[in-house]
Amino acid sequence: MKCSKLVACIVFLLTVFSSYAQHIDLSKAIIWVSSEKQISLEKPVQVLREEIQKRTQLLLPVVTKQPDEGQTVIYVLATGRESKLPKTIREALDAVAEPGNEGFRLLTIKEQNAVVITAKDARSVLYGVGRLLRKAAMRPGQLLIPDNLKLSTSPKYPIRGHQLGYRPKTNSYDAFSVKQFDQYIRDLALFGANSIEIMPPRTDDDDTSAHMKLPPVKMMVEQSKIAKSYGLDVWMWYPNMGPDYTNRDSLKKEMQERIEVFAALPKLDHLFVPGGDPGDLEPDVLFDWLGKIAVALHQFHPNAKIWVSPQVFRPNQKWFDDFFKHVNSGYPWFGGVVFGPWVKIPLAELRKLVKAEIPIRRYPDITHSLSCQYPVPDWDVAYAMTLGRECVNPRPEDEKHIHNILAPYASGSISYSEGTNDDVNKFIWSDQDWDPGTPAMETLRDYSRLFMNADIAEEAAQGIMSLEKNLRGALLTNEKVGQTLQQWQQIESEASPELIKNFRFQMCLLRAYYDAYIQRRLTHEKALEAQAKDILENATSETSSVAILQARMILEKAVEEPVGQALKEKCMVLADSLFSSIGAQLTIEKHGAMPGRGNFIDNIDLPLNNAPWLLDQLSAFEKLEDDNERVGKIKEMLHRTDPGPGGFYDHFGSVQSKHRLISEKTWQEDPGSLQSPRISFGVGVIGEEWVHEVRSQGFSGQTTPNAWMSQINTLYDTPLKIRYDNLDTTATYKMRITYTGRFRSKQKLVANDNIVIHDFIQTGEKPVYEFEIPKEATSGGQVTFTWTCGEGQRGSQVTEIWLMKK
Repeated sequence: MKCSKLVACIVFLLTVFSSYAQHIDLSKAIIWVSSEKQISLEKPVQVLREEIQKRTQLLLPVVTKQPDEGQTVIYVLATGRESKLPKTIREALDAVAEPGNEGFRLLTIKEQNAVVITAKDARSVLYGVGRLLRKAAMRPGQLLIPDNLKLSTSPKYPIRGHQLGYRPKTNSYDAFSVKQFDQYIRDLALFGANSIEIMPPRTDDDDTSAHMKLPPVKMMVEQSKIAKSYGLDVWMWYPNMGPDYTNRDSLKKEMQERIEVFAALPKLDHLFVPGGDPGDLEPDVLFDWLGKIAVALHQFHPNAKIWVSPQVFRPNQKWFDDFFKHVNSGYPWFGGVVFGPWVKIPLAELRKLVKAEIPIRRYPDITHSLSCQYPVPDWDVAYAMTLGRECVNPRPEDEKHIHNILAPYASGSISYSEGTNDDVNKFIWSDQDWDPGTPAMETLRDYSRLFMNADIAEEAAQGIMSLEKNLRGALLTNEKVGQTLQQWQQIESEASPELIKNFRFQMCLLRAYYDAYIQRRLTHEKALEAQAKDILENATSETSSVAILQARMILEKAVEEPVGQALKEKCMVLADSLFSSIGAQLTIEKHGAMPGRGNFIDNIDLPLNNAPWLLDQLSAFEKLEDDNERVGKIKEMLHRTDPGPGGFYDHFGSVQSKHRLISEKTWQEDPGSLQSPRISFGVGVIGEEWVHEVRSQGFSGQTTPNAWMSQINTLYDTPLKIRYDNLDTTATYKMRITYTGRFRSKQKLVANDNIVIHDFIQTGEKPVYEFEIPKEATSGGQVTFTWTCGEGQRGSQVTEIWLMKK
């Protein structure tokens, strides 16, 4: 024991010595600021001092006179004041190229025990301060900075920001105080964000929530003030929620509301009015209204511009023709076009339709995991059901790829966010908007070092990357899930009380425990289902009633004898902790969440096997008086997917059937699936077209097979193509199809481009259809089926196919 302690002590001392050897110790540094009447650096210096003090308890003094020789100094100055620096410092700075717009220079000079941050204005200096803080190792009583920093860096894209909507629909923002918004906006600025997008008091949401610290109209003003204090641009997302934009009285009311909003805001640089989702308007009406808004806007914010997106749920070609006619008309108030969710036109094509001088801003959905712009590819249905649409969702590698594949066509981005669940993704996007070459792991290390603890920067960064890997592939066989939990449990076992209360740490830890619990349950419940099916498979007319009883008892063990309860309890504790720390609403009843908006803890015990459907079927079979009929129904249920001799069965909501899909683009080429198929989720409910949560109930409310909860789909009028080969050229086939999913589109099916299998039918009314396949379609030994939907429809979707010999 004594030997092991000695070894540990030696390792610690070597680590500390190595740390000092490669760093400059700024623990006793002063901050020298060049006085400048035209440019005040008060805010970036304030941020530097406060963020250091929070982590080290050191409040570094600020001086404006030349420091004494031998002092450790952080020099902060605006470009053009370099002559005030000591000669050696100035010479070192001169060796580093001047940056471009919004850029900064940051260098450490080991021989002088000095750090220099310089840029042309206060906002750019703030970015330099952010980079210093990101790279510093801060501990109580200690501030170390790498001794080899030599940076001159400028952002690649001029628009870099995030939407922080204060409204009930969000999973945490509506619980933020002014102080919390200030810190969160500051955090984003430290990673290069230059824009914050706020919302007006009235949107497609409730007027208020029980969590709000201030009325929306007052918090809107506070958010604008905060952004202004950091020198950031203020955008506002302002949908058209009025009843009629051609009626004079309605327009007057709408205009009066906007005048009050614009007048209240201390700063507003850009107004983003979506073409729809919500507030669909015809382009002529929309742009006439925008022109009227511009007059009111410029009374209070003369230089503000208005941006618009071609977002519309059911577009047609005339709508787009009229929209782009207006976009390219050269209105003096027009700022640019926004590419966001439910924009049908791929960004590369959009760039061609818009005049070259008109900028395009991206509005990426970084907050949702399914039923969204960039869903997690090929997600396991167990995750889709439980983690759902708006879980804690760090996706560093995916987000970097999604950013970079489309970035050249736009001038940057302001993300669509509905809370803190996408916190990691925000910082990935900001870093990529600054420099698309930045490795995701570098951002994660900076994120962990600055926001969690310098001593766990590497472990936490690796742990966050592992959380993304948890989401990939079949959950049942994903060995990464257990390893990820071990990573985070190791960090947890050594965590300080401050780290335990840190919301970013809490979110990551929650996901690690949650994933492990869902995997444990999935393994257990799939095994129970297999046992129940084995008993039913062997049922005879004499034993069918007993077999049903035994199978029911086995399936009900999932509830009566649950597994992994320690993991579940940990998730509950962490959910409460997040509600306490940032007001994160992860359950409806306890935390006051909005349904389908971050309440994934509510889904933690949803059945993960086919038990709901099997139990309902067994209940019906029990009522049959004829024993032979009962056995026949049991066999039919167990072999529901059997296509018969020489037939084919495919479930296109699973990756196992992906080999039959024909696609011109991969996910890597088309992560938004505007030109390629994607797996989507939801059974579909009659009369509803938007399903936030994936359940085994659908259509008229009956339970459904597990397979019906996932399907393949394409968006809008992109054809969905599926090919079968190795067919019997002498056989005649018939097709059974299940159409499930969240879209209620009219779909048409043809074989080999010219043989109509069925004309347009309204899906979403019933799930199962059967059709004859003309022999000429399969006589060549293969057939390609193509689904299309009518103009203005939201997409085609197919769940299951049986291709059966007649």
